[in-house]
Amino acid sequence: MEAGYQPEIAYFECLHELKLIVDLYYKAGIEGMWRQVSNTAEYGGRTRGPRIIDAGVKERMKAILGDIQSGSFAEEWVKENKEGCPNLNRMREEAREHQIEEVGARLRKMMKLA
Repeated sequence: MEAGYQPEIAYFECLHELKLIVDLYYKAGIEGMWRQVSNTAEYGGRTRGPRIIDAGVKERMKAILGDIQSGSFAEEWVKENKEGCPNLNRMREEAREHQIEEVGARLRKMMKLA
């Protein structure tokens, strides 16, 4: 949307089609998914995807796994719960107020998915 796309178009391209892609992964694997999408989508994914999902992502995932393995995530989660989940509740509220939720609810209703 920051690039000028309508909220409805952004929703479909970034969220709605995600299920379609994941279903293809589930059914046919990654290469099977590539065989099912357009050549344009495949080319874009194969050439632009590595610029998004790169070594930096792998390192951040390792760091998060380290939090889980060390127990620091569990400690943080227990503390959050004991305090009444203030951070979780704030994040939930922020997510409910996000424009993608409003647009998605409206579009799903029109598609009779809601």
